Amino acid sequence: MKFLNASNDKLTDTIIKAAKSHGAALAGIANVAVLKHSPSHRIYGKMSHHAWVLSRDRNHEKKLGEIEWPEGARSAVVIAIAHEADKPDLDWWDGHQGTKGNRILIKIINTLAQWVEQELNINTHPLPYHVERGGIFLKDAAVMAGLGCIGKNNLLVTPEFGPRVRLRAMLLDAELAPNGPMDFNPCEDCDAPCMQICPRNAFSRVICSPGEMDIADLPGRNGCYSRTLCNIQMEKDIKNADVIKTSGDHEPYALIKYCRRCEITCRAGK
Repeated sequence: MKFLNASNDKLTDTIIKAAKSHGAALAGIANVAVLKHSPSHRIYGKMSHHAWVLSRDRNHEKKLGEIEWPEGARSAVVIAIAHEADKPDLDWWDGHQGTKGNRILIKIINTLAQWVEQELNINTHPLPYHVERGGIFLKDAAVMAGLGCIGKNNLLVTPEFGPRVRLRAMLLDAELAPNGPMDFNPCEDCDAPCMQICPRNAFSRVICSPGEMDIADLPGRNGCYSRTLCNIQMEKDIKNADVIKTSGDHEPYALIKYCRRCEITCRAGK
């Protein structure tokens, strides 16, 4: 870790302001040591029944349960952009093998990383999106960074935008003051329309129990979220993708519009 002349609190505020100036709608800092013990990181190795629900690029996958943390990493910067219902194209998987929203997030993170290294003299580690390719669990990181809480829909729910956000993160070789978690629980008195609207009934039964996972905080808050059923809907969305024809010698590509029902119906942030 490099020597820092400013206080931890001041550096945290400085980095958050910089992230927002580069285009992030939300930003926060999480402590890596605490993040390693967050719910998703703790149960990752125990989720063997989800082992098949991974990225299609098998050449880049890591063993289930393994997270590679850079040796010097002490803090995580988590950023979010808003993904409101009237901007669905941010999440459409297009011919560039990605989404418009993710490309925006990558640009913000890379620009921020360059700024942090040049202006603050702190080593950075921008992360890929997928855990199996070297990333971290972004929703847990966002909670620890004070961006929101995990809702009954198993999504990050923020005060500003509800679950209608997209996330990205990078690690820093510096011990900074964390921003979270925050005292925020919009699901407490909610009748959970997000769980009722799911076309695959992914919230219909308990998939994993506190006893099985040895932890109380589980997906869907109580272990009732089935990633397998959710993935069946994603496969259907892929099958029903629009085929976009291009000019010249470029091949047509599939424009995939993944299901967002549980996200759009959430009342938080509206």
